[in-house]
Amino acid sequence: MIIDKTWRILTVGDGDLSFSASLLTHYQPASLTATVLDTSDVLLGKYAHNDYQTLLDQQCPVLCEFDVTDPNAWSTLEKHSFDLVIFQFPLIPAFKSHQEFQEKCKEVHINTLNRQLLRHFLVNSFKHFLDPNGARLCYITSKDVKPYKEWNIENALHRNTDIDYLGWHNFNIDAFPGYKVRNVDRDKHVKDTKGITYVWSDNSAHAIKSQLNESLYKGDAYCELCATGPYNNDQDKLKHQSTKKHLNMLNYEAMWQLILDRE
Repeated sequence: MIIDKTWRILTVGDGDLSFSASLLTHYQPASLTATVLDTSDVLLGKYAHNDYQTLLDQQCPVLCEFDVTDPNAWSTLEKHSFDLVIFQFPLIPAFKSHQEFQEKCKEVHINTLNRQLLRHFLVNSFKHFLDPNGARLCYITSKDVKPYKEWNIENALHRNTDIDYLGWHNFNIDAFPGYKVRNVDRDKHVKDTKGITYVWSDNSAHAIKSQLNESLYKGDAYCELCATGPYNNDQDKLKHQSTKKHLNMLNYEAMWQLILDRE
């Protein structure tokens, strides 16, 4: 992960706060503010090992009940005061009941709800959190497996905005000693899988682009939606377009477009 020590950093939804603690200890940014969705009581009760007190002891602000989709939850945060905002392995929390699932998924899919969360993160970060005169960067680190890879992260989230997707690099968890990727709702260490950090800015010519990889699945020989290819010929591509995987992705994209059309 590309970190500059001169940056002021905000971490979003950092479960047990182990990522923020490692970031602060090993990279020593100019400033760090860490946030979690849970209340402090829930955080301390959920995770037997957490870095809440560790961060407070180092004078690092920790904001609990920080919902990046809700202005009321982060209204006390100083506006436009960060260079970089980071969201590690985001995923909507599990539904509390079957009734809640039915209500929230009445017109959309869980795929769409996760995309909405990440879009809110990007839009609110550039509108409210990032300094107009700062580095102006957003990082989302996600997994290269289902369901995460079905969110079309590189193309769908910033659509119809002035935010530009700049590229990606592999996330090396070994560069963050002590960081444990946790289950969203339980005190359980999630099995390490390949992580990819995706990068956005509203400066399409940002200097960081030279350190990033471009999207691998652009052009007629690839399927951008499914992140597959290259295909040997048109027949192979047509065969792919009839697969269940591709048809599912088309369905997700159609639902996503309905959400965007309502904005």
